[in-house]
Amino acid sequence: MWMSRPGWRALAGIIASAALLGLYARGGNAYLLGFVALVPWLLALEATRTVAGATRHGLTMSVAFLASALAWFGIAIATFLGIDATIGVIVLLVAAPLLQPQFLAFALVRHLVGRRHGAIVRALAGASAWVATEWLVPKLLGDTLGHGLFPSYLLRQIADVGGAAGLTFLLILINESIAAAVTQRRDGMRALIKPLAIAAAIVALMAGYGAARVSALTAMPEDAATPLRVGMVQSNIVDYERLRREMGAYEVVRHVLDTHYAMSREAIARERVDALLWSETVYPTTFAHAKSDAGAELDREILDFVAASGVPLVFGTYDLDANGEYNAAAFVEPKAGTLGFYRKTRLFLFTEYVPDWLDGPALRGVLPWAGSWRPGDGARVFPLRTADGREIPVLPMICLDDVDTGLAIEGARQGAQAILGMSNDSWFTNYPLGARLHLNVAAFRSIETRMPQLRVTNNGISAVIDRTGTITAATAIGEQALLVGELSATPPPATLMVAWGDWVGRAGLAWLLLLAAVAVARSLRERAARRTAATPVASDATHTEALRAEVVVLSPLWRVAASLLRVFARGTLLWLGVTALLGHGPQANSLAQIWMFAAMVLAPEISAWAILRAFAATAAIENGVLILEQRERRIEINAGDVAAAEGWRLPFPNSGLWLQLASGKRWSHGIALNDPAALLRALVAAGATPALIDSFTGRAADYARTRASVPRRRIDHPIVKFALFSLVPALIAFHLHQHIAFGGAFGEYYTYGLKAYLIALLIWWASWAINLMVYSAGLRFAIETGTLLSLAVRPAQAVALRKTLEFIARLLFYVGVPAWLAIRLWPW
Repeated sequence: MWMSRPGWRALAGIIASAALLGLYARGGNAYLLGFVALVPWLLALEATRTVAGATRHGLTMSVAFLASALAWFGIAIATFLGIDATIGVIVLLVAAPLLQPQFLAFALVRHLVGRRHGAIVRALAGASAWVATEWLVPKLLGDTLGHGLFPSYLLRQIADVGGAAGLTFLLILINESIAAAVTQRRDGMRALIKPLAIAAAIVALMAGYGAARVSALTAMPEDAATPLRVGMVQSNIVDYERLRREMGAYEVVRHVLDTHYAMSREAIARERVDALLWSETVYPTTFAHAKSDAGAELDREILDFVAASGVPLVFGTYDLDANGEYNAAAFVEPKAGTLGFYRKTRLFLFTEYVPDWLDGPALRGVLPWAGSWRPGDGARVFPLRTADGREIPVLPMICLDDVDTGLAIEGARQGAQAILGMSNDSWFTNYPLGARLHLNVAAFRSIETRMPQLRVTNNGISAVIDRTGTITAATAIGEQALLVGELSATPPPATLMVAWGDWVGRAGLAWLLLLAAVAVARSLRERAARRTAATPVASDATHTEALRAEVVVLSPLWRVAASLLRVFARGTLLWLGVTALLGHGPQANSLAQIWMFAAMVLAPEISAWAILRAFAATAAIENGVLILEQRERRIEINAGDVAAAEGWRLPFPNSGLWLQLASGKRWSHGIALNDPAALLRALVAAGATPALIDSFTGRAADYARTRASVPRRRIDHPIVKFALFSLVPALIAFHLHQHIAFGGAFGEYYTYGLKAYLIALLIWWASWAINLMVYSAGLRFAIETGTLLSLAVRPAQAVALRKTLEFIARLLFYVGVPAWLAIRLWPW
């Protein structure tokens, strides 16, 4: 714990790293701190010997980081919502593990991998866990460690290879190398130079690539056509709600529009701009879908202004359809009128939208300010064309859209040549650090896609960003200003990010899965070797068994954690089954179904499995002593000291028992294993009192004995049932889908290419695997319910009944599913 002397040292390391990260986040020359900011924490992690310790480190680091680097965010949100700033910061810190989960994932993976592998594999695994977590759980502000390198002109250029996530990955490796050098400083110069050389090589690689990339970009030929000049209007009108209370709703809109008309006319007359760009939600009502006669008049006024000025206008507004309202950007041309709308894709949680599964009167009562806008359906590219025939395809992005790497890449793939950013950063008015962070994150979209960007906000910072991410012109926060940027009709150079997408997080996850597969294979080999080595021991008087079994040694806290995770995961499976039967579940063969399953079933189930693996042990009895041997410790309990046993009343996360010692105290940890009775028999044979077996009574003990009497077969293994068997119906259904939708077995391949074909096949496979898991969960529920009822009514027949139920379940699964599919497909 933190109160011990080693605990204080570890806490000091966490505080030091958090302080360095706080300075690093402020930008400027402090970007150099990014190379060493994690070192104090890494040195503290070196002293951690348990999973519980690594967990504490990860959780504490997430809180410390938010307090140091992003406390302003809690204050800004509190100010925006009109609540006390202290409450905002407290809520932020309490939610730290959810807002910054990469610290916990990094600490746990690094610790677990370090048990079996060396420093290099451990460092790669930790960095992979960091970027994989940020890819799987996108952050509210899209922040990542790599964004802090934005002030470095050369180092940030490698983002077109791996994005900001790639920079994060490299920074972690550099920190790991420096931490290794500090750890090995007493082992001689050779041991010191090696990790420092690795760190220097990574930095040199980044700088070298940056210099080469900048040289190639500056050597690109300029477009011969006259660049298109765009006028960005920063009106500095904020806090629409306060203005509505003071002036009235119509007068606010009138004031906003008149200000923008005046500044736009000045831009046309004095700056000769070819197009106009206004900020997000500058027109605070639906455009082209008027809700009143006054609204219709204002709509016509905007159209008349564009027609009279002769230049196209892009502005923030709202769109409307049968599904609801959208935060949108409208494209209006002088002759054609309204060209179309882009609908904001990435909405702000609890202010612009509430998830459907959480929404309701109760939540609205607590959060009356929560919006009801709908998300858009992804990137859209529009032509920005002038009266003289010049045209540039542009990608509009609204506010948080610019923290989404995938959205910018999608637009680049659709042929966009520039980004038009619109944002309402009024809640950053008193927090310029937040406004700069938002701007820097947005600039990475230009580096990753090599598209220039024009970004306008209502009160700053509006900016012109070139293909290297350089901010060539910008306004100040809190000023009324007109900013002019130029765009040329030049296709952006190819980048690996556009070709591969946001691949670093996916690659990190694949590396972790590979390590996990290797660990599982090695564990299975070791388990098989131990089983082979186990031999029975007999005497003239009695027959005893030499125990050697795989168990899990759990403290009450970790047992509760693993149990809750497993109950949640399996309860969700049953819920999915019930909702599917009622016709209210997520649509089959959909990405929504797959993501829901991953978040609500797979993630908690894997987390529970990880806890059980972390506390796994080998139980053996030698010379009258029960030995529980884990990777990090060896526990010895004299068999004669065990007086009684108490079965777990609820068999979660597995069957298990508590040991009652002769002193009258219960041993601090429980033991989970498939056959608790076998452990008790072995303890009695080793010298424990014969009454030990008699103490293991009750419904929980009978249930554990019944389960152990009917062992699972290899055909019941999840890989066989859900990975392999699911291929049978998936391939049949996918084949039919190809014929129906594309006219042939390889229609999608011929139409959209191999990648689209394989992705579609994987979606069908995953969907069938999920459906079979839901079906299997229903069968398992029936088996366990039947077993419990049998124990209550006819306990003597419980084992026979369970064997029958297991057989029927296998029959319904392996024969019933193909039979059902055949009946559905048979041409009656």
